[in-house]
Amino acid sequence: MPQFHWINEPAVWCHENAHLTVVTDGQTDFWRETWYGFTRFSGHVWACETEKDFTFQARIRADFHTLYDQAGIMFIADEQHWLKAGIEYNDGQPAMGSVLTQGGSDWATGPFNGDARDFWMRLTLREDCLRLQYSADGKTWPLLRLCRIAKASRYQVGVMCCTPERAGLEVDFSEISLMPPNGKALHDLS
Repeated sequence: MPQFHWINEPAVWCHENAHLTVVTDGQTDFWRETWYGFTRFSGHVWACETEKDFTFQARIRADFHTLYDQAGIMFIADEQHWLKAGIEYNDGQPAMGSVLTQGGSDWATGPFNGDARDFWMRLTLREDCLRLQYSADGKTWPLLRLCRIAKASRYQVGVMCCTPERAGLEVDFSEISLMPPNGKALHDLS
């Protein structure tokens, strides 16, 4: 297992028995400028560094119920080039979404057809491309996003959570793995 470290360490967290449990601090978020006009880089990320292509995967469990509650995975080239993805509570329900930031943030979101309290995320970096997948059962992995990202000499990848409107979302991360890129065809759902 690679060496993990905190970016914006939360006040309350525990790592034991291959589970990372986090309770979010208040007014934490990742966002750059678009629509709202502010920049935030205050959310919690438990990340490791990598210099080469990879597949990163994790299982996420949380009870999302307040506007913008979110948890999932995050990839960082630097503070202006990153991708976060997972469940985010908006429009009165948990939704699957991703935010790609390349100077400014975008936000793509849609319904999640599973139990939003228990899901998986997978991210593969191959050269300068990111392939983002999610799963409701840990077996079938639909494509959520395919995008380019700024090249860097090293990257950080890990699990993230934040709560812009409150504190206190408890998140359990497990089955965290960083491995060589899986090399599967783009529409291979396994």
